[in-house]
Amino acid sequence: MQCPARSRTERKGQRLWLALALPFCLAACTGGMMGGGAFDVTKMGFGRGMAPADPATAELTGRGEVRSSLIDDLQARQSLLPPLGPEAAVAQAVTEAGAGVATAELRVARLRAEAQALNWLPRIGPDVTLNRLGDLAAALMVEQTLFDAGAKRAERAHAAADVEVAAVTLATEANRRIYDGLKHHLTAERAAAQAAVAERSAARLGEFHTIMRKRIEGGLSDRSEEQVLTQKLAEMQAMASADRQTEAAARAELAAMTARPLAGVAGLSALPPDAGQPEPLAVLRARAEGARAVAEADIARARMLPGLTARAGFGSGGVDGGIGLSGGDFGFGRGARREALDATPDLVTRRIAEATEQANRRITALSAELQNLTTREAQGAEVLRQTGSNLQMFTEQYKVGRRSLLELVQQYESFARAERDQVALKYLAADLRLQIALERGVLADGARM
Repeated sequence: MQCPARSRTERKGQRLWLALALPFCLAACTGGMMGGGAFDVTKMGFGRGMAPADPATAELTGRGEVRSSLIDDLQARQSLLPPLGPEAAVAQAVTEAGAGVATAELRVARLRAEAQALNWLPRIGPDVTLNRLGDLAAALMVEQTLFDAGAKRAERAHAAADVEVAAVTLATEANRRIYDGLKHHLTAERAAAQAAVAERSAARLGEFHTIMRKRIEGGLSDRSEEQVLTQKLAEMQAMASADRQTEAAARAELAAMTARPLAGVAGLSALPPDAGQPEPLAVLRARAEGARAVAEADIARARMLPGLTARAGFGSGGVDGGIGLSGGDFGFGRGARREALDATPDLVTRRIAEATEQANRRITALSAELQNLTTREAQGAEVLRQTGSNLQMFTEQYKVGRRSLLELVQQYESFARAERDQVALKYLAADLRLQIALERGVLADGARM
């Protein structure tokens, strides 16, 4: 004969296991219908389905992995910097010394997405209440969402879009850091080249000054001519000194960005022209942020509708469970809020179009400036050649007494200034090419990020 106490214990345990197993069974059923999510409200005609204009490109798998064409695009990008050139050495040095904040943010976003990938499973936790008599009642509660109008699906989409935004941020900061390092390198190289021209010109003016003093001693020139020559010599020496200071400051800033010395890195490599692709990083950011905004709107829209949840718990009072209705917004202003949420995709589309236009305008402006600079460089080279020919002619005329020393000095000073300005043009052109590459995000290798 069975003991009544044992029978009650068995029945109590059976009810407990049934109450605890029911939410998991419901989760498996709803997950199977959705491929790992809550009941899809769009199957019944409620909510909003995906439209061709939606910017969402990411998919969150059940294991928490983000599949995204946007991230694949970032990883497939290759740096345009010559692999054996000084620019690649500078880029590697500044990248290695980076703090990695964007990398850490991407890792956090991936972990959040991994957690959200399981948001369709039941929630388990304690439920502690205090009654009117001051007694605590504790129970273990299990809650499973049966119907949420697509809120959990939108939460997973939001987590995936967060990963996309973090990936674009990482690519942007990596390219920006490389550009900053290369900017310092170009500034130092340009200043060094200009300083070399100014120092060579100052040395030549110093020779003219020595000749001038001898002419004054011989009574062939007066002190006023010497004062003019002294002033020109001082100006050229000041230019050389300023160029060297600029070089030192740029190299010091570059050294502060790197973890190892770059004393042997010098020169400038030929950078390829803009290929017209890939899509600028600003546009990718607009797409990723647009996908996140659409997901946020979907979450808010779903929470305006009622949802069904199944709850089961076991405590000192026994087994308790049931199905409840939650959420729903039927207050004043609901229609306007719904219209605002429905307008989010159109707003996102316009933002992406605006970002595309602005990025293309920046690249077009930089390309036009580069073309003008290239034309100036070619024209300046011809002017410099003609000035050199005139200087040679003035020198020959001076030797036969047809030109004064001061006239020769003035001609040489014009040639030195033109040569110094001409030297800077190729570095300015290289900077414009780097700015275009920065806009397109092709300074850093995507596979290394």
